[in-house]
Amino acid sequence: MSISVTKAGRLAKIAELVDRHQVRSQPELARLLAESGVEVTQATLSRDLDELGALKLRADDGSLVYALPGEGGARIPLARTGGGETPAARLRRVAEEFLVSAAASANLVIVRTPPGAAQFLASALDHADWASILGTVAGDDTILVISRDPAGGDELAEALLRLTERRGQQPA
Repeated sequence: MSISVTKAGRLAKIAELVDRHQVRSQPELARLLAESGVEVTQATLSRDLDELGALKLRADDGSLVYALPGEGGARIPLARTGGGETPAARLRRVAEEFLVSAAASANLVIVRTPPGAAQFLASALDHADWASILGTVAGDDTILVISRDPAGGDELAEALLRLTERRGQQPA
């Protein structure tokens, strides 16, 4: 039985399913939605995933699964790829995959990522709750990370680079 659901309701259902299951493909997600009574076309599902900022990440078993960035200040870890991953472990995994460079000035750090990955990495930083980070602002491929310490940018940039074992690889 198909039920009528608003766009917001559909997006919430997609987020719930991606959070609860290791969804590997759009057809699999469409099947899970249908089992929940929500019928959706492939085109609509594709647009919904794009609007939610869904990314495909490598799960513990090596497969690619959909993951969503976390919800702002709520600190709800929506991007799980299996089995109780801690925010610190998630940050390390996401940084290894997406952190390209980090450069500092005073208490500011500019972090570069591949196109489309900045918000996801910023969410992982926010959820890791580092005491030294006041906050993050993410664009498409750049994150502004603000250190609490007025001179803490260099130390923070080095800590971020250590997550990826790329210490000192800052652009000129």
